[in-house]
Amino acid sequence: MRGALTPRLWTPPLVTGAPGPCGCGCALTEDTSDGFDVAAWSADVLRYPLRPWQRWCLIHGLELLPDARPRFRTVLVEVARQQGKTNMLAALVSWWQFCDRVPLVLGTSTKLDYARESWDRACELIEAAPALTPWRGRRWRREANGEQMSWSIHKARYKIAAANAEGGRSLTVHRLILDELRQHHTYDAWAATINAGNDVPDFQAWCLTNAGTDRSIVLNELHDACAADLARPAPLDPSTGMFSWSCPDGADPLDPHALALANPQLGDTTRVDVLLAAARRAVDTGGSLLASFRTEVMCIRSRSSDPAIDAGAWQAATRPAPMDPAAGRVAACVDVSPDLAHVTLALACLDEIDGHQVVRVEVAAAWESTGAARTALPALVARIRPYALGWFPGGPAAALDADLRDRRTSGVRGWPPRGVRVAELSAAGAPVCMGFAALIAAGGVVHSGQDLLDAHTLGADKRHRGDGWVFDRRPGAAHVDALYAAAGAAHLARTLPPRRRTTGLHIVDG
Repeated sequence: MRGALTPRLWTPPLVTGAPGPCGCGCALTEDTSDGFDVAAWSADVLRYPLRPWQRWCLIHGLELLPDARPRFRTVLVEVARQQGKTNMLAALVSWWQFCDRVPLVLGTSTKLDYARESWDRACELIEAAPALTPWRGRRWRREANGEQMSWSIHKARYKIAAANAEGGRSLTVHRLILDELRQHHTYDAWAATINAGNDVPDFQAWCLTNAGTDRSIVLNELHDACAADLARPAPLDPSTGMFSWSCPDGADPLDPHALALANPQLGDTTRVDVLLAAARRAVDTGGSLLASFRTEVMCIRSRSSDPAIDAGAWQAATRPAPMDPAAGRVAACVDVSPDLAHVTLALACLDEIDGHQVVRVEVAAAWESTGAARTALPALVARIRPYALGWFPGGPAAALDADLRDRRTSGVRGWPPRGVRVAELSAAGAPVCMGFAALIAAGGVVHSGQDLLDAHTLGADKRHRGDGWVFDRRPGAAHVDALYAAAGAAHLARTLPPRRRTTGLHIVDG
């Protein structure tokens, strides 16, 4: 079993024609890609022959336009952990610095120490290359006052910085490395560094990473835009290229052929038996360990880094069936996203399947603003007439608090509708969330497989509070208002008082 030489998803070259020396069948040659020069430089000068996938990646990522500028201003490389990204970067940076004589290369990562790993590796390769001794000078690098920088006698600099809102500002950057792009949960670092090359005609940024979670908004939006362009006859952004060594969504972690797609070093420095042993442990354990394996080893985007709901149990709970509010008592719950851009009304009722009592949940309605929800809720609740309507006043649903409270006590008629009890779930955050997760894991919940509810449920992380936890709503987290609403409705359905039973009227002769 050998790792894949070519990525599963990749931007094809502009150059067409007879197969060239790349070896994959493409028409790229030494005249149309600088990658061949980098591969020769690495082998002959640095004495570090590139791995086949590294050579292929550099050949395709360094494709040239007819005027000799790089075709891509942005190159996205997705590959599993421990596949040789650092060594490939070290070879590329040294070529930029000593052969291409680029004025400034800026390398960034989420922490300065991580960026220093690539810088240290590049320095090691350069110092071990006798041919470069006269080109770097006696004092060619500086490590002082928190600054790490190296330079050639031609004043080509390689500087590193942490990926934050300050990295790259006040600089003109000619080549940029954004390592661990999955950790960019905002566009702060992206804006500070990418825009530092706006005035450089031949600027190029290399973004290297394994897959992330829903919080990896920069990576996800860049990947999705590239994937959409691959499906178009003419890309919207021809200056961005993607090379993704990754498993397809839904791939089996125990399938070595799938693992080979994300691990190009498989069968070389990466052992198949080691990955399969880790896969078995991840599958058996599930939860965050399985999510981590999928992102870091299979390079598959995870909906969650610390899943609140077991994905397998949720998928197994899919039992499509309509929920008829008139057939029995239904509980309802309203919840709102933290940015107030989404509101969900969910329903829950007790049901019986195969002789076992379960809770059936579904989304009854969703709105894209609190104003739209405020307008539509009264008529919708009056039509459904749930036995109870709940909300979490301590969360974003506080935006609708005045609209949901019982106003009959103040002499205001019309809310709530007759027969509907409103219920504040003020102190029930952890019990509601943990109870719903436990009920799903035990097979006590069924649902119809609605896209909205599936997305919010499978994308939910845990946020620990003391000995308990709730569904995570912090900035950068995915929307989970549909999940909160379903969990709240299920909690109310399970805690409703028993239905009153009447014996009827009996007339007795007296």
